[in-house]
Amino acid sequence: MHTLFFSVDDYDPESTLECGQAFRWTRIGIGWEGIVRGHWLRVESARGGLQVQLVKDPGESQWVRDYFSVDEDFSAILAGFPQDIPMGAAIASCRGLRLLRQEPWECLASFICSSTKQIVQIRQIVQILAARLGRKMMGAEGYQLGYSFPDPYEFLKAGETVLRECKMGFRAPYLMDAARRICAGQLDLVAINALPTPAARSALMLIDGVGPKIADCVLLFAYGRQDAFPIDVWVRRALKDLYFPEVKKITDSELELFSRSYFGAYSGYAQQYLFHYIRRRVK
Repeated sequence: MHTLFFSVDDYDPESTLECGQAFRWTRIGIGWEGIVRGHWLRVESARGGLQVQLVKDPGESQWVRDYFSVDEDFSAILAGFPQDIPMGAAIASCRGLRLLRQEPWECLASFICSSTKQIVQIRQIVQILAARLGRKMMGAEGYQLGYSFPDPYEFLKAGETVLRECKMGFRAPYLMDAARRICAGQLDLVAINALPTPAARSALMLIDGVGPKIADCVLLFAYGRQDAFPIDVWVRRALKDLYFPEVKKITDSELELFSRSYFGAYSGYAQQYLFHYIRRRVK
């Protein structure tokens, strides 16, 4: 077992790993277990920071630091949020939530699976896809946690029928289109990172079934684009209830314009705090 310790303040793994930005973490005991970039990981809060355990040597551990965003200036992020009552309540509820930096393909595929689904259902679909098409991954002491996430070629080999058997339904052809574009060289997920956000968003939206919300989720959770502000049913509810409670009717376009201008340099972070907060508040 290889153990890494990251000295970091204000890090809440529960909010970070269960807030709907990633779908392959399972709480076991006092920690969370998952698979990232072909590595089994166990994450726990530790005195003064975060402890990450791996079965195999991670080699250069910078990718682990990057994934968990332990080097971010969290004080600057919080200071960059609007100083208003709703945002203050969201911070109080979710303080320590960090945005992960996910592998682009898994992030894209996961959010294609997310259309019209709740988080528990998205997790189920992603787990089924990995179990059907991925490689077995062993955890500590031979405990089998799950499977690696299949690459685009594995999806193409499997075909749409198999994806539908994995409970993807109408989303199956969308995932097939994404895999086909990547394998054909029509979509380069590495090159997208060099594009301005509007151009990167447009490139992702060429995939069948990928609209602004899914594209912005990928830009935020895989590429760290703070000017990406995904608006789904929960964020729409948060914006309406918390910022426009007296307005009887407000359009999605008006909410988008407001969100892009109001939340500042860390608007992507603000979005996830609002998302997680409103879901907690209504439960």
